[in-house]
Amino acid sequence: MSKTKWGCSLLLSLTLLLGACGNSGDGGGSVSEGSDGEGGSGDGEVTIDVYQFKVEFREQFEELIAQYEEENPDVTINVETVGGGNDYGATLKSKIASGEEPDIFNIGGPQDYEDHKDRIAPIEDSEAVDTALDGTLDAVTIDDQVYGIPYNLEGYGLIYNKQILDEAGINPEELTTMEDLQAATEKLDSMKEELGLDAVYAFPGKERWVYGNHTSSSFLAPEFNNNVMDAFAADTVEFELSEELKTYIDMQAEYSVTPVLSLDYSQQVEALYSMGKVAMIQQGNWAYPSVEQIAPEVAENSGILPIPVDGESKMPVGVPQYWVVNSGADEEVQTAAVEFLDWMYTSDAGKEIVLNEFNFIPAFENYDTSQISDPLSKEIYEYTEEGNTSGWVFLGYPTGFSEDVFGNNVQQYLSDEITWDEAMENSKEYWEENR
Repeated sequence: MSKTKWGCSLLLSLTLLLGACGNSGDGGGSVSEGSDGEGGSGDGEVTIDVYQFKVEFREQFEELIAQYEEENPDVTINVETVGGGNDYGATLKSKIASGEEPDIFNIGGPQDYEDHKDRIAPIEDSEAVDTALDGTLDAVTIDDQVYGIPYNLEGYGLIYNKQILDEAGINPEELTTMEDLQAATEKLDSMKEELGLDAVYAFPGKERWVYGNHTSSSFLAPEFNNNVMDAFAADTVEFELSEELKTYIDMQAEYSVTPVLSLDYSQQVEALYSMGKVAMIQQGNWAYPSVEQIAPEVAENSGILPIPVDGESKMPVGVPQYWVVNSGADEEVQTAAVEFLDWMYTSDAGKEIVLNEFNFIPAFENYDTSQISDPLSKEIYEYTEEGNTSGWVFLGYPTGFSEDVFGNNVQQYLSDEITWDEAMENSKEYWEENR
C-alpha cells in the first residue's frame, strides 16, 4: 500500500489543535536497582505492565510477549486484556483511578488523547513511528510530536457466507444500496428453511459498541466529511441520515435471531455465524480468527461488503486503537516500552507474527502485504488500495457518546421504551452539552 493512497483514502487533513501533553500519573512498571537506564537492552531488569483491549488476539499476543522475553531476559511484560463485552475505556479509567496505572495502554483517537493527555508520553526514537503509513499517525500527532503507535488497519461491514448467498441466487457485489440489501434480506428470510438458517442476521443488541461505534459512524461519516477531526470539532450532530440509519437497524433487528437484546458477540460470531445459522453479521476482519478456529470452511468461504450508506458503498477503514506509553512511568520503563513496540512491528520475528498470527493488516511500510492471509482482510486491503473507503468518525465523538448515550438509546428504542425520534434527540442533546 502506498503512503499516498492511504493518506488520500483515510482521515484526510487531520490537524489537532490541542495543548501540549503534560507529565503526571504513576505508571505501574518498575526497574530493579542497578538498572543502567537502557530499558530492555541494559543490565537492569525492567517490568512493563500492559493494559490492552483486543480480546481477539489475546493468546497470540501473550505468545509474542513470551518470545520477546526469551530474547530479552532483562524485560518482564505483564499483560491484561479487557474488551469484548466490557467497555475498555471505562475500565481503563477505573484502573487509573485505583492507582494501578499501566505503562502501556490504548487510546482510540483525539477524544481519548484529550481525556488522558496528562499521562501520555511522546514517542521518541521509534522505528515503528518512522515507518507508519501516511495518515495513520495524524490522530495522535500534536504540535508535530507523535504520542501513539497504531495497532493496525481494520475495516468493518457485513460479513457474509458466500455459499449461502450463492444458493439463494444473490450476488453480493450487487448489494450497493439499502434497497438492494433490504430485498436480499427478504429473499433470504423467505428461504430460511431450505438454507438451514435460524435467521438472516445475528444482531448483537447486547453489544452497544457494535452499533454505538461502527453503525453510527457509517451513517455519520458523510455528515463529517469522512473526517474524524471534523467530528471532534463539531458542536452538534444533526443525524442527517437518521431515517436511513433507522431502516438499517430495524432491518437487522427484525430479521435477527432473538432475543436481540441478549445476543452478544460470542453468540453472534461463534455460535451462529460460524455454525452457518445466519447468513450475515455486522463485524470486521478482527472476527476472522474466531470463525476460523471454529469452522475453517466457513471462514475461508466468507466475504465482506460495505454497509450501503447514502447511495454509496465504501468500506470503513481505520486505526482501531493506538499504543501509548505512560508518562508517569520510570524513564527506563518508557524506553523499554517503546523498544518492545518497535520489535513487535519492525523486527522480522514480530512482523511474521503480526501478519500470520494476529492476522493484522499492517499500518506500516516494509511488510509483504501479499502475505495477508485471510479473505476478509484481503478484501478490506483491496478497498484501501483503491481509495474506496470512509473514515472512522466515531473516534472523534464526545466521551461516552458511542455506547453510554447513542448505544443505550438504541437499546431503549429496540425495547420499545422510547421512540426513534427520542433516541436521536437524546443523543443530540448529549453531544451539544459535552462539546
